Amino acid sequence: MTLPDLTAHARRVLPEMTDDLRTVVELETPGDDKALLDAGLAAIGTWLVERLGEPDETERHDGGEHGDVLAVTYRGTAPGTVLLLCHYDTVWPAGTLAEWPFEVKDGRATGPGVFDMKTGLVQAVWALRLLRELELPHPSVRLLLNGDEEIGSPASRPHIERLSEDVSATLVFEAAQDGALKTARKGVGLFEVTAHGVESHAGLDPYAGASAIHALAEVVPAIVALGSREHGTTVNVGVISGGTGRNVVAARARCGIDIRIAEPAEMARIDAALNALTPSDPRVRLTVDGEWNRPPMVAHEASAALFARAAAIAAEQGWELRETAVGGASDGNFVSALGRPVLDGLGAVGSGAHARHEHTLLDHLPARTALTVGLLNALAADGG
Repeated sequence: MTLPDLTAHARRVLPEMTDDLRTVVELETPGDDKALLDAGLAAIGTWLVERLGEPDETERHDGGEHGDVLAVTYRGTAPGTVLLLCHYDTVWPAGTLAEWPFEVKDGRATGPGVFDMKTGLVQAVWALRLLRELELPHPSVRLLLNGDEEIGSPASRPHIERLSEDVSATLVFEAAQDGALKTARKGVGLFEVTAHGVESHAGLDPYAGASAIHALAEVVPAIVALGSREHGTTVNVGVISGGTGRNVVAARARCGIDIRIAEPAEMARIDAALNALTPSDPRVRLTVDGEWNRPPMVAHEASAALFARAAAIAAEQGWELRETAVGGASDGNFVSALGRPVLDGLGAVGSGAHARHEHTLLDHLPARTALTVGLLNALAADGG
């Protein structure tokens, strides 16, 4: 079967894929609601069996207060294993679906989480289903579903790193960027700088105090100045809070910082600079808390070869596959940082992640699904 035929076959099952997308979107899975995450994952597990049959291997790992991790493996007809990464949590709180239900209008599917990233989950499952229906050779497929991606994957990261160790490729079904695959992503650092001052009455005893707010206002410009266009580093002080009243010299103030880096070496520079921050008033003490949530996804040879193969498959289908670098991070960052081949952005074409205009363009689902089918088939040809 030629690749154009694959696209045509995927187009014939588009109504079924759309029905499945409705089913998955209507499972509310906010990242901060453990009960809904558990219920959603149970329903997704049942749907997987309905579409693909019982998996050959199943792992489920307790996420603690976060969503659990489910990894299922379907044995292939060729050597090797490929990991498909999908997350089932969304940023949308419980009850959003009641006021913003799933809807298809003029070829656009809307609803909470439809673009980020429940369309990608449906595409991944249907790609494997089509491979099996068409009896195309393919390596074993390990599908990993995590419920904590939107909060940084604290529980799932070790499982992602472990389960990507013995595979020939990792495919991430996050949404595309205007149709382009994401071959480079920035790393993310989430930090908090807190100033600890000396409280006093602003009128009766102003000089006895040492304002934490004033000290923080001094160091914020230095924090922002750590950004570097040359190195692709951005710094955003997104939250500031502190003090108890206008007439009180503040004893405490804090700021929340989001840092994005394109180069791994920037982590050490930023760490050193944050820890060296010093206010002019020696009575004020600064503390720095936080961590590098994700390392940057840097293009390397193994991933470049994987993209070249995907681009060739798209060309055979009659369309051009592009690549891009983005400021957002995903679970693919963890895999890439270990030097393993990874492709990201294989999911939905549309826009509006984390926004009320979030939508998927359904007309792109067949070609995108066929791309995954063709890629898995191609990986079988060289033993995974």
